[in-house]
Amino acid sequence: MPEKVETFLEVFHASKQFIRAMPGCNHLELLNDINSSNIFFTYSYWDSETDLNNYRDSDLFKEVWSNTKILFEAKPEAWSVEQKVKL
Repeated sequence: MPEKVETFLEVFHASKQFIRAMPGCNHLELLNDINSSNIFFTYSYWDSETDLNNYRDSDLFKEVWSNTKILFEAKPEAWSVEQKVKL
């Protein structure tokens, strides 16, 4: 929802340093669709799927997610991928 963008950004900025401090998190960034100012993607690198799942099972994730999901207009999507070619 476009009117919820500012609240979403506040939640992200308040949480980002804690997410980055989670064991196994090496990188976290927030990306914004260039054509839709209310579509965002988080992009993160984790040492392992176990580390990512530990974050997903943490109180931090539960808190961030409960404050974030209520702001979404559509069902969120998530993918876990692995790098095949590094340039």
